[in-house]
Amino acid sequence: MVASDVPSGKDSPENAVRTKAAPRTKRRRYAPIKIANQIPKRRRMEIEKALGEVAETPAKWSRNGGTKNHNFLKKRIKPGTIRHLEYDLLDVEIGESWPIPVSVVHGSRPGPVVTLLGAVHGDELVGPLALTYLCGANFMGDDRLIDPSVLAGTIRIVPIVNLPGYRRRSRYFPDRRDLNRSFPGNPDSNTTSRVASGVWKNLISGSDYIVDLHTAAKGRTNVPQIRANLAHPSSNRIARGFGIETILDSEGPRGSLRRTANDNNMASITFEGGGPDEADPESVQISMYGIINILRTLRMLPGYPSKPRFRMLASGSIWIRSDQGGLLDVLAPAGSFVEEADIVATVTDPEVPGESHDIVSPVQGLLISTATHPFVNSGSPIGHLLPVKRGVTTLKNRLDDEGCLIISGSDGDPPWREDEDVEDIAIFGEWSGGSPDAEWGPSEDVDAEEEN
Repeated sequence: MVASDVPSGKDSPENAVRTKAAPRTKRRRYAPIKIANQIPKRRRMEIEKALGEVAETPAKWSRNGGTKNHNFLKKRIKPGTIRHLEYDLLDVEIGESWPIPVSVVHGSRPGPVVTLLGAVHGDELVGPLALTYLCGANFMGDDRLIDPSVLAGTIRIVPIVNLPGYRRRSRYFPDRRDLNRSFPGNPDSNTTSRVASGVWKNLISGSDYIVDLHTAAKGRTNVPQIRANLAHPSSNRIARGFGIETILDSEGPRGSLRRTANDNNMASITFEGGGPDEADPESVQISMYGIINILRTLRMLPGYPSKPRFRMLASGSIWIRSDQGGLLDVLAPAGSFVEEADIVATVTDPEVPGESHDIVSPVQGLLISTATHPFVNSGSPIGHLLPVKRGVTTLKNRLDDEGCLIISGSDGDPPWREDEDVEDIAIFGEWSGGSPDAEWGPSEDVDAEEEN
């Protein structure tokens, strides 16, 4: 009798035959990640060809030759140490030099140089918060997650690049120019270009990998996502290593840090999450999660990087725009999966009571950005949509009860908050400076914002 013909004990208890269980096959540490690839075939072929040309590991990362001092901003940083420095954005004898804080963790073992940047746009606060927390005592120091005695390589951390914009709550430098359109800069040109030249020469130069943390521009919010040129092999590696679901394949605009770095054979990715002028805790948490994943992917830190359940790779998108003007009510928030013809928002006009216009999705897809400003005109962008043709079932399995994508790294309490009970403190009295619902003051007129 063949073993497969033996009736089971459940079917025939009296005739059950005891057979030796087959040995279990060894399970993989990670299940294969499902890829919902929306990138056109020709571009996929370009990416695959580029990935086949990956260079060998640089000899300077070899651990056979020992670790040398890290020379940075005219300082010699010893292996296994942390240094907190200042860098002047402008080299002046009088006037504002705009000194910014820079932290350097130089590991006890050789490895790559990773540069982490926040607030290249001054009103984008996710980067400054995430990088400040990483520099705190909960994450950095002896026996902490980022321990210089264990680290392989060097981490440069610049929480605030655009200091004058940060202080003025502005995306731009005081001359109204965009730093992220000015790289590599010119030391003899306008203010922003001079700053870009100095940042490039003194902070970026010598980096192997760059992670630039951003949010959406004014009037919008972004679902956490990575933007990278996937045909650049080392950028592709850290884009995937970040460990979240949505990766947009893009070279980046001319003058952007990402594109300029790639042109100079440096890996660079942009993280996008949340909106300006807000401390979005989910985006902060996910950006910290992704940075640690990258450091583990590069074997700079011990441990295995976390991986998402699936990845959605995309190189094209659609802007959903309003054909009417008035007040906007967004029904599908950023991160929502929408079907073709779903209503994503409505527009009403108090001057025309009783009339409402629906804004519908032109195709099935994932909303990676939505408008937050209630005033719209005909042509105003309402949502940024990634059309989804492949992997729809996989994506839907990662939606929450509201139909929004659950981003890897967003689970659990924020890691920078200590795990202890919070005591409620009751404060009695009256408001002496006006109602708590009073306006905070008039907002500045802001020009149309650009994408990062």
